[in-house]
Amino acid sequence: MGKVSEAETPATAPGTEHSPYARFFRILGDPTRLAIVQLLLTRPYSVTELVKELGVSQSRVSNHLACLRWCHVAAAERRGRRVVYTITDSRLRRLLDLASELVPDDPEQSEDYRRIGPDWI
Repeated sequence: MGKVSEAETPATAPGTEHSPYARFFRILGDPTRLAIVQLLLTRPYSVTELVKELGVSQSRVSNHLACLRWCHVAAAERRGRRVVYTITDSRLRRLLDLASELVPDDPEQSEDYRRIGPDWI
């Protein structure tokens, strides 16, 4: 990665853990929420379908969807008796595509990411 020049740094660059940038990335920082977002980028899903795809409890999926809705990342729409969820901003796909280019292909280097625990974040 190259060094970021001062001119490239946003005027509102994050300086604390309370910055809007850090809070935004925390939304995507949970593995279950990230998996939900990735699925919703492919098509609308109901809670039942997400539970089946992810193999986690309905309450867990519902809680993560509530977070995504509250943060305006996902939206819910009633379709008859079903409620389906969609991503509110398609730019999220580009963000995740860019992020996937930053994630190392080397399994040994990826393993280093496990060293970053809750104490560091």
